[in-house]
Amino acid sequence: MEMETKKKVLSCIQPSGMLTLGNYLGALKNWLNMQEEFDCTFAVADLHAITVRQEPAKLRQQIYSTYALLLALGLDPEKSTLFIQSHVAAHSQLSWLLSCYTQFGEMSRMTQFKDKSAKHADNVNVGLFSYPVLMAADILLYKPDFVPVGADQKQHLEIARDIAERFNGIYGDVFTVPEPYIAKTGARVMSLQDPTKKMSKSDENLNSWVAILDSPDDIMRKFKRAVTDSEARVCIGEEKHGINNLIGIYSAITGKTAEQITAEFEGKGYGDFKLAVGEAVVEELRPIRERYDAIIKDKAALEVLYREGAQKAEYAARKTLAKAMKKVGFVL
Repeated sequence: MEMETKKKVLSCIQPSGMLTLGNYLGALKNWLNMQEEFDCTFAVADLHAITVRQEPAKLRQQIYSTYALLLALGLDPEKSTLFIQSHVAAHSQLSWLLSCYTQFGEMSRMTQFKDKSAKHADNVNVGLFSYPVLMAADILLYKPDFVPVGADQKQHLEIARDIAERFNGIYGDVFTVPEPYIAKTGARVMSLQDPTKKMSKSDENLNSWVAILDSPDDIMRKFKRAVTDSEARVCIGEEKHGINNLIGIYSAITGKTAEQITAEFEGKGYGDFKLAVGEAVVEELRPIRERYDAIIKDKAALEVLYREGAQKAEYAARKTLAKAMKKVGFVL
């Protein structure tokens, strides 16, 4: 009896500083389940990080840290391919090839380019304009069936699909056209200080976001200061953005429904609920932080893993790149 081939999934994350509780509950926690069900490829997308000016030593540390954190979360190099993007040259090579099959007008319409240009008006570089093509290369190299996407990345997957279909239309069946993967579970975590906005590590108010590697004391302090409302009843409500957010976080960690949470805290105040949410987050993140502390100290072992991951990724990527180059007419 033939073994059933697993469907392929690819997901990448930038090493742009400390990853947050929002990253964890919204995406990373789902990656653990995905590696049991799918043939997964995960990358630290360091090439994407330099569209914004970086301090070299800090960027290097963030790459190490992000890779170590993915291991600490439980991603298993034996089950999945886990690598650093810049270690596989095929990403840059395919990006150039695909850029010649991408229209200027398509890139001009990308909303993230407009947003980031406004934020970094002193450095509107070509990389910032064309990085969706690099993202398409990241995806198409590994022929994934699915790519997990949030609302802010949907447009990038759409352009990757458009580029793949255009190339295949000219040269035949070269790239797999991936579908978006919508996780069965995954919380959209909002700012603890302005719960109408998504939790973001770029927020200047440090009390608005929780880092995966925050200390228990810092986590508890941030939840105690979380913005709520004046009703003082733990339940979902149309204008109860702060409480809705805390219920969502507590639900994602405990597995309890909003109705069960409302019943659990019936007759109790927001102070009790904030403590409970904070404690649940502390205990959820504690083993990750402890594993991270051990992994990041052993740079030699870390290097062995990311070098092996790059070799594994390189093998798959080079086959796709060679096929695409041969179709275009390059001499190989």
